[in-house]
Amino acid sequence: MTDRQKRLRGLLVAYWRCQKLSLAALATCLRSLAALGALALLPVGAGLLLVPRAARLLRRGSDRERDRTARWTGTVIDAPDPLPTGPTATGRAVAVLGSPAFWRDLAWCCLGPWSAGLLVAIPPTLVVHGLFGVLVQPFVWRHLGPDNWYAFVPVESTGTVLAAAVLGAGFVAAGLWLSVPVLARYGAWTGRLLGDPYAARLERRIGQLTDSRADALDTQAAELRRIERDLHDGAQARLVSLGLTLDQADRLVESDPTAARRLLGEVRASSERALQELRDLVHGILPPVLADRGLPDAVRSLALDSFLDVEVDAELPGRLPAAVEGAAYFAVAELLANAGKHSGARTVRIRLRCADGLLRATVTDDGRGGADLSRGTGLAGVRRRLAAFDGTLALVSPPGGPTTATLELPCASSSPKTSSSSATA
Repeated sequence: MTDRQKRLRGLLVAYWRCQKLSLAALATCLRSLAALGALALLPVGAGLLLVPRAARLLRRGSDRERDRTARWTGTVIDAPDPLPTGPTATGRAVAVLGSPAFWRDLAWCCLGPWSAGLLVAIPPTLVVHGLFGVLVQPFVWRHLGPDNWYAFVPVESTGTVLAAAVLGAGFVAAGLWLSVPVLARYGAWTGRLLGDPYAARLERRIGQLTDSRADALDTQAAELRRIERDLHDGAQARLVSLGLTLDQADRLVESDPTAARRLLGEVRASSERALQELRDLVHGILPPVLADRGLPDAVRSLALDSFLDVEVDAELPGRLPAAVEGAAYFAVAELLANAGKHSGARTVRIRLRCADGLLRATVTDDGRGGADLSRGTGLAGVRRRLAAFDGTLALVSPPGGPTTATLELPCASSSPKTSSSSATA
């Protein structure tokens, strides 16, 4: 597909989205009428039963609008707080009326169709009007009489028909060309209507940072306890045993040289095991391949060690901060281990990209699916590890598979060189 064909396809897709959004504005109008009707019935008591239902109707529409806006315009609108509940109908209605999120949904329903809805209706209107001038006017102008006008062109002869057709083609081109900027403006305006105010976003952000900081401190404390336990139960115990064995060998070196040599052999074997345990401990803290060769090669080593058929597609702009690489490495390792232990997968594809200041790693397997972030400690641990770096983990795992886990971490390249690799294990 050539660049011109790609641009034309993009314009057609944008135009189709504008048309669908303009039609969706009609459904939004109906929701606003239902909500306003429920509010109008509050003085007679019936509104107490209808307001919570109207709020849920508004929320379904606004959630659908947030999803469309994110997918079609690139404007991500944060999800609002859940609608409040109460033990009684009156309590539910009072709680809903006191919720700022309900009033934002209502403001979007009432104002959106008359602002953003009319905005996205401009490209379809131009295109339809242009097609009328190109495809309809040449065949009906003789039957419409002397007062037939197309825009500012009086259509009363063959020449004016051609002028109307040219003008219609211009309307079509203008409608297609305006589709992209109109979508962008639509996303910005919808985000302003549905998004939280700055103070609410700041308060939510502070809460997220407080929670992630607490999780990071807990994770760090647990990691220190693990290292201390491994040293105490592993290498330290072997070193103490090694010292006692050396003392025993020293006492036997003159009286029983054969026993002393046997004990020295045990010391050598024990020291090798202690050294291997120390290496394993260090590998669990920061794998040497990660420190020496970076994230792509470290993930490739995970693929080579796995019994699954793993494909690694990595393209990163040089070395990333060590903490970011470590968090991404252990997260990918946990996801790969889960694919091997729980999903019954045979093939796994790992994709690493860094764009717009975000490291994005996608792990896809062909297993049975059904994974859930709310169950199990492995995925919860991955999410906590990423949250310490303001990262996120998204999981799509329908029953029957496939499972796709996408993790994102803020990153900044520490090297101008591009590190790219593609490997299959």
